Amino acid sequence: MNIQLVRTDSKHPEFMCLVQQLDAYLAVKDGDEHSFYNQFNCIEHLNHVVLVINDQTAVACGAFKQYDSQTVEIKRMFTATAARNQGIAGIVLNELENWASHLGFKKVQLETGQRQTEALSFYQKCGYNKIPCYGPYKDMENSVCFGKEFKS
Repeated sequence: MNIQLVRTDSKHPEFMCLVQQLDAYLAVKDGDEHSFYNQFNCIEHLNHVVLVINDQTAVACGAFKQYDSQTVEIKRMFTATAARNQGIAGIVLNELENWASHLGFKKVQLETGQRQTEALSFYQKCGYNKIPCYGPYKDMENSVCFGKEFKS
């Protein structure tokens, strides 16, 4: 594997391509709730995007956006099917956390769905703890929210 990490923004064409794959996956997983969740997944204003390029092909992505003065929210985490179970998602998440920490943020949070069992175990393995659902996810039965504080 010959991977390269690229910090970019949501205008990167490879990011847009991976997001299309992610949306197709989520449409199946979320079922009837997909349109509700999809409204919070707009990518136009994501200025902090990480791509993993393997042999000149983008295979994974993730992003964050500012939630409040201390916290960022992880968005649009995805690994292409052929690149899964190789530790690539952890590389993306670690790069996002390092970038956010370097910018002065103290915490990170995210929302995922109960049906995304791989994501649930992944975030727990990466040191995230369940937190009360926040913002638009407060009353969503399918939502599971996680948080983590950066080490000083």
